[in-house]
Amino acid sequence: MIIIVGLGNPGRKYANTRHNVGFMIVDELARKLSVKFKEKNDYLIAETKINDKDIAIVKPLTYMNLSGRAVKKLVDEKVLQSLPSSLIVVHDDVDLPLGKIKIKRNGSSGGHRGVQSIIENIGTKDFIRVKLGISKDPDQDTSDYVLSPFKKEETAILKERIALAADSIIAIITEGVNKAMNIYHQADR
Repeated sequence: MIIIVGLGNPGRKYANTRHNVGFMIVDELARKLSVKFKEKNDYLIAETKINDKDIAIVKPLTYMNLSGRAVKKLVDEKVLQSLPSSLIVVHDDVDLPLGKIKIKRNGSSGGHRGVQSIIENIGTKDFIRVKLGISKDPDQDTSDYVLSPFKKEETAILKERIALAADSIIAIITEGVNKAMNIYHQADR
């Protein structure tokens, strides 16, 4: 089974904030694959198949900083033996320009507290990440910035890039990580 975890914060208050890009991407992925989320324990889950591979698309219902709790339950139940290819974590990145997609295998959290929570809870950083740039505002505290909504002029760019990021996840599953990196990193040039 391949688990795709979108990171974000639950609730309407956070729905359109920068930190919820991970949720936005997995929502788009679920839409493309015509599956619906169901609530289970500490997360929402939508299950399907891609090329005969079982797929679970997940949105933790814990706040960002506690995302690892929900992921640990899933990984313990389903995929711990087959990391890294069985876990794809989808999240925002303030160190990337708005809309830039970056696919990465393992590495540090880069200061992202949701990713850090996952690393601490599952005991490894050996998983795939799909990151979407949300850029930075040097005049604003990062924790306030990531919880702020996108500006109107950013939403058109964002919509297209969210769709592309969802496609990149399908490419990781069908074509492999290296080929997906080549395709989607080139798409940003």
